[in-house]
Amino acid sequence: MTDWLEHTVQVDVEANIDLVWKLWSDLEQMPNWMKWISSVKVLEENPDLSRMSLASGGFEFSWLLRITRLVTNQIIQFESVDGLPNRGAIRFYKRGPNSTIKLTVAYAIPGILGKIMDNLLLGRIVESTIQADLDRFRAYALTASKQE
Repeated sequence: MTDWLEHTVQVDVEANIDLVWKLWSDLEQMPNWMKWISSVKVLEENPDLSRMSLASGGFEFSWLLRITRLVTNQIIQFESVDGLPNRGAIRFYKRGPNSTIKLTVAYAIPGILGKIMDNLLLGRIVESTIQADLDRFRAYALTASKQE
């Protein structure tokens, strides 16, 4: 039996939408701001697919991620096609000279983890981690905007 959990977080970034999009859409850079993502490798033979790896607390997971919808400066929608079941979207909003990023992610909790951990506790940990990831992205984007 598998349970699905979903979280949505957002952050305002004092950088223009073109830069924010450029930085985030370079998926191989995600480990620079996403704590649990240890590596991302976009497949040369199919750039809509990426091999993702996650490592946290002694657990390691890998999965193949497919970009299911991509609209420049607006949305990157994704889903796993093998490995760790997950799906979601990163939405980008232009706010004058600034941007807002909204990340929604849903993931399946394997039965064994559901028995070990209370889903509410796990959910709070994941949500606070991905909010911190977006805060790190904000700092990453601000540094990049100063270099332009």
